Amino acid sequence: MAKKDLFGICPYVTSQKILSGKWSIYLLYLLQEGPVRFNELQRMMPEDITHTTLSRQLKNLEEEGLIIRREYSQIPPKVEYSLSEIGKKFESVIIALGEWGNDYLEFVKHKDEKKYKGGETA
Repeated sequence: MAKKDLFGICPYVTSQKILSGKWSIYLLYLLQEGPVRFNELQRMMPEDITHTTLSRQLKNLEEEGLIIRREYSQIPPKVEYSLSEIGKKFESVIIALGEWGNDYLEFVKHKDEKKYKGGETA
């Protein structure tokens, strides 16, 4: 029996597939404050990211409707990225993820302290 494709049916599977790119969530986080140009986004990334990789991630988010790409007809060319209406609705999720991430960092810190002190066995 074939497995059922839950994309477009289950909100969790759908969300996971839409946000599956390595930098998708972080890019949505960076765009919360308003439009950002491509090179500025590249500089804001926590790791070196190639032009191609960033471009691909942005294109995927645009195709999914989460961001808007605005191209200005000028020289030199100018392109800005911003959140779409549905992308803006992700802000509360980003805040919740940040809070959970901080809680998890504290958990790991205390877990590692217990291991170091011999309070936990493997």
